[in-house]
Amino acid sequence: MPAVPKHRQPIINAAVTLFRRQGYARTGLNDIVDVSGAPKGSLYHYFPDGKSSIAVAAVEEAGRRVAATVARLAEECGSTADLLRAHARLLAGWMQGSGFRNGCPITTVLLELAPRERALSDAGRKAYAARLSILRDKLVSDGFVRSRAETLAVLCTSALQGALIQARVERSGRPIEVTAAELARLIEREARN
Repeated sequence: MPAVPKHRQPIINAAVTLFRRQGYARTGLNDIVDVSGAPKGSLYHYFPDGKSSIAVAAVEEAGRRVAATVARLAEECGSTADLLRAHARLLAGWMQGSGFRNGCPITTVLLELAPRERALSDAGRKAYAARLSILRDKLVSDGFVRSRAETLAVLCTSALQGALIQARVERSGRPIEVTAAELARLIEREARN
């Protein structure tokens, strides 16, 4: 039986944390080693293609975490509008809790490396597709036709990603909360018509 990959997940977790906080370029392999507690040789064992392959794994992991959060909210919330407001409260709280140092680990890495890093771009596309799928399905359950639900899911995801950047710059959760509130109003108004 193969050995359990003891240090792989701590390396990925460290990369998610560091990329969220300081971006890809400012994160060195030694930083990842220090935060993960893994021996440096483990980086090369699990990620023989180097830092860019760690970034792919970090984007995949962050994508799973975001999708799990959005899926949980979709189950708990009665409507997409409620989901958006609840997600905004979580995001604003996380940002404030980090002193507005943290961003989205998916976005920070993609802004630096996509589209030139194909594997990373693919991981980012899959991460966003998972989130979009959950939002689309929730919108369909709210009564939207699939094509309109897909469009609204893209709008919501894109607007919230932009709000995260603005919140970090302004050191305030307000851009996230305002964006979600306006998206929720738009969806509620359209659902009534």
